[in-house]
Amino acid sequence: MVIYYPKEHYNKNHRGQLFPLLKPFIKNAGFTDTQRIEVYGVSEKDYSFVEELQNAEIVILTMSWNYYTKTGQLQMAIDLIKKAAIANKTVWSYNSGDFGVKVPYFANLKVFRFSGYQANKQKGHYGMPVTINDYLKDNHSLENYYKKKYNPLPKVGFCGQADASKLIAAKEIARTIFRNIKNKLGMRPEEPQEVISTTNLRANLLRQLEEAEDIQDNFIKRKKYRAGVVSNKSQHQSTREFYDNILESDYVLCVRGGGNFSVRFYETLMMGRIPLYIHTNGFLPLEEEIDWKQHLVWVDYKDRAHMLEKLMTFHQNLNENKLQNHFKRNRKLWENKLRLDGFFKSQFTNLIIDKN
Repeated sequence: MVIYYPKEHYNKNHRGQLFPLLKPFIKNAGFTDTQRIEVYGVSEKDYSFVEELQNAEIVILTMSWNYYTKTGQLQMAIDLIKKAAIANKTVWSYNSGDFGVKVPYFANLKVFRFSGYQANKQKGHYGMPVTINDYLKDNHSLENYYKKKYNPLPKVGFCGQADASKLIAAKEIARTIFRNIKNKLGMRPEEPQEVISTTNLRANLLRQLEEAEDIQDNFIKRKKYRAGVVSNKSQHQSTREFYDNILESDYVLCVRGGGNFSVRFYETLMMGRIPLYIHTNGFLPLEEEIDWKQHLVWVDYKDRAHMLEKLMTFHQNLNENKLQNHFKRNRKLWENKLRLDGFFKSQFTNLIIDKN
């Protein structure tokens, strides 16, 4: 893949807003390709960078739209896209964070994002996976993760923030309404959000599962995100509890957080388990080539009252061999399509196909 990106756009003080595929390559001197493969799963052998836009196969907008918008440099991004259009080049860009910001439309622009709403019908916007470390490879045997016996009672896991408090729900809703009003008045660049209490939503879904006699629940409910841990998260006991909870379960409840996406969704696939996915009109990666309903229990938000029925129908169509094969298939999907390297290579392949 031959890439051009404007180096002068990079701001090391905002590295978190760097386009994800550039992070493995914009590193300190001495960072080796072996380290790049180990940390990011990406090799310099598969990518090359050119100094002239017209020599590239793909053009990347160096920083996120959030960065250009909030630093008052939006015109710099627009100028690059127009220059790429003259050269008949597609530009890849990144709308980061829980909410995303408003992005102008250009026919040669692709906007990758975790969050957002498909109902907004934003042309050129596509889902992308959250990049996560391979906890299963680092901490568990890859030979044994799928060896779990089938039980007629499905085991559903969840470890995370959930609170049925009406006060907490009211505060969440009030914050969203306030943000949306400021957005309407042009005081915030973020896109408006659906008014909903997500911690209350999770709590209600968990209660529905807890009250069911036909499932085994495996829940660890916390008052704060990641149990309030802010440093050394990967080594903390709460992280081990989180991943052990997934591994001990057949299914994991995956529902949106503050932004309209679920990191747990990708963590579940990485661990080779089956998301019990509540679809809240968000984006999923590679929807044009992945039949997502073959990999998870799909529950539309409007059908959430029928979540148990959908789960049982799915589970009753399995046996031990089919269940274990499903685990393997989900893990393989994450390995091949939802890691940094596999996702962008798939996007590049699709781009070449579209152009031909």
